[in-house]
Amino acid sequence: MKEDFLQFVWLQQLFDKESFITVSNDKIEIIKPGFLNNDSGPDFLDVKLKIGGQIWAGAVEIHLKSSDWYVHKHNLDKSYNNVILHVVGEYDKIVENEAGSEVPTAILKYDPKLYENYSRLIMNKGPIPCANFLKDIDFFIVKAWLSRLLIERLEKKSAEVLEILKANSNYWEETFYILLARNFGFKTNSLPFEMLAKSLPLKAIEKQKYDLKQIEALIFGQAGFLENDNDSDEYYSILKKEYDFLKVKYELKSIDKSMWKFMRMRPANFPTIRLAQFAAILYHNVNMFSKIIEIEDVNSIKSFFQKEVSDYWQKHYDFGKEWSRGVKKIGDKTIDIILINSIALMIFVYGLVNENDDIKSRALELLYNIKPEKNNITQKWMDAGVEIKSAYESQAAIQLFNEYCRKGRCLNCQIGSQIIIREKL
Repeated sequence: MKEDFLQFVWLQQLFDKESFITVSNDKIEIIKPGFLNNDSGPDFLDVKLKIGGQIWAGAVEIHLKSSDWYVHKHNLDKSYNNVILHVVGEYDKIVENEAGSEVPTAILKYDPKLYENYSRLIMNKGPIPCANFLKDIDFFIVKAWLSRLLIERLEKKSAEVLEILKANSNYWEETFYILLARNFGFKTNSLPFEMLAKSLPLKAIEKQKYDLKQIEALIFGQAGFLENDNDSDEYYSILKKEYDFLKVKYELKSIDKSMWKFMRMRPANFPTIRLAQFAAILYHNVNMFSKIIEIEDVNSIKSFFQKEVSDYWQKHYDFGKEWSRGVKKIGDKTIDIILINSIALMIFVYGLVNENDDIKSRALELLYNIKPEKNNITQKWMDAGVEIKSAYESQAAIQLFNEYCRKGRCLNCQIGSQIIIREKL
């Protein structure tokens, strides 16, 4: 058994409160059980109890054995002097706090079925421990928990965006540009794309916004693709000449070309093609965030990204390498991924910073109107019988799997909690 199970029993108040007494036989009445403390210090804070007829306010500490108080050296820590009750699974020793006062102790007695359910759940070796029990859980509980998890995911991802925003002196357009670049590289080339954007100020692109060729020169030059001479490719030579002038004008230093990964990719996903697509989008919408933040219709937002690459890149997948198929613009699935990871997130962060719940709700509504991602995680949930109809639900399902299922945090999951409690009720 682990302490977090006893914490769960206390938090959910799953024990006989009518006969709850200290080891000294003082009756305990729970006025307020407090909240779980995720930082250092006692387990539960803001607790209010009546012990032996006297009201106490403070903290509760939980251990498997009362002697664990000394194992964890709480007797030497002043921050535990406000513990008003020591709750344990087994009482084997009187404990005193740093001030030398005895800490009231109570044994937590609960229905053994709770621990049986918990053990059965965590012993499941499948990727989703509760997969076999999901059919018995109320549909509305699952949906409500997924909604909370979506907010949790967005808030977590917002922290990274806020760091970029801070580094850019709260310049939203530059922050969006960097985030968009990062997500344009997807997992394989997200780092070089982000490095590219950070090395190439958006203001430099703004000044060349009427010339796609110059924007491509800036993008490919900063990406490290225009370092050598290539007389056999006229377009390459044109871009290099433009870049050699612009890099001096804007005092630019390119990133290393070796950062870019081509291995095990189809030509349509080559970084050269992605860079050409990125350049085309910037050419048509160099300052797009201020426009996107005003738009609610998902199809209107998608139109910002449905831009054709230049003539050269419609016939080439790398400099000097032609191909018959060609790629004119990014596909719908790719746009959806950009909307999920860049647009919806930025709108949410904008609402968060400006304390505007309506704007944050628009980010959620946008996700609700985008098709769900299809990956190995969402497939696991569908195999378990969970229907995923939108990016709203797929993002929540990814958060649930990564932060709860994969980490064995069933006790912190509303679905897991219901499974543990269910057969007892």
